[in-house]
Amino acid sequence: MSNPGPATCTIDAAGRSRGSPPELRAHRDTIFVEDGRLLSQQEYPGEQFVIRIQAPRCAAAALPGSFAHLTCDQELPMRRPLSIMRVDARSGWIEILYKIVGPGLAALSKQPPGATISVLGPIGHGFIAHPERPRTLLVGGGVGIPPMVFLAESLQVRRGEARWQPLVLMGSEIEFPFRARPSQILVPGMPGEAIACMPLLDDWGVASRLASFSGFPGCFHGYVTDLAAHWLASLEAEALGEVEMFACGPTPMLQATARVARRFGVPCQVSLEEFMACAVGGCAGCAVPVLQANGSLAMKRVCVDGPVFDANAVFPPVAA
Repeated sequence: MSNPGPATCTIDAAGRSRGSPPELRAHRDTIFVEDGRLLSQQEYPGEQFVIRIQAPRCAAAALPGSFAHLTCDQELPMRRPLSIMRVDARSGWIEILYKIVGPGLAALSKQPPGATISVLGPIGHGFIAHPERPRTLLVGGGVGIPPMVFLAESLQVRRGEARWQPLVLMGSEIEFPFRARPSQILVPGMPGEAIACMPLLDDWGVASRLASFSGFPGCFHGYVTDLAAHWLASLEAEALGEVEMFACGPTPMLQATARVARRFGVPCQVSLEEFMACAVGGCAGCAVPVLQANGSLAMKRVCVDGPVFDANAVFPPVAA
């Protein structure tokens, strides 16, 4: 595919795109720029941080799977794309989990409460949960955990709309960015050793389990995708027909998740992780091949066409 060259696109002070080409206009007035105020920053092992930013416009419009493009320091012009983990639209804050990778996020980790953080967002198409498949299986790996927390909270809030039964599985080889504890929620079909959970989810009444090769207490020893397959294999056909999978994490984990979903015949949506420059669709630097309904491949931008895609579209089965 030929490079169309740089697009002429600017974002005004109110956060609206100006002079954008036709394919970007669908996102006009949905992405905002605002000067956020850093409310808190909490450090966890493995150079992981949970940051809370007062950003009311982003908080009001964010959906599970969307992300924000943040400035890390006044001396660093390039923003960093980070998944949104929680929002409170009424109080106007967003919460983000990140791990230090490079000087940009290292600079962000040193910002004190009260600092101004420019927030561009929310960006991207998020997850869509279908009520006819209320057994939602959420799989997060490493820094792919935040969208799963956001989606789980959204489903918990919407439990009056459908029989949502979210189950969140998380995998990590470094310590989790929370203090794990034994779950108070019974999950039939789980291996006996898998009892650790994320306390926040447990307090919401959302079941969660953890997986790792690092020997953390109460965790399933293995890949989080193996834990997902173990649980799916325990279901009867009728229950399996009510399952829908959602995943975010490193590409190999997402590929494995797609294979597990195909093995059990359940639909699956994945949120891709890609390097981004503009994050609003202008540079097309995050484009990936996506399988279309007619069997052809099209290049889609992870930032605004995604980051959520159908798993079979981005990780199609390999022909024998």
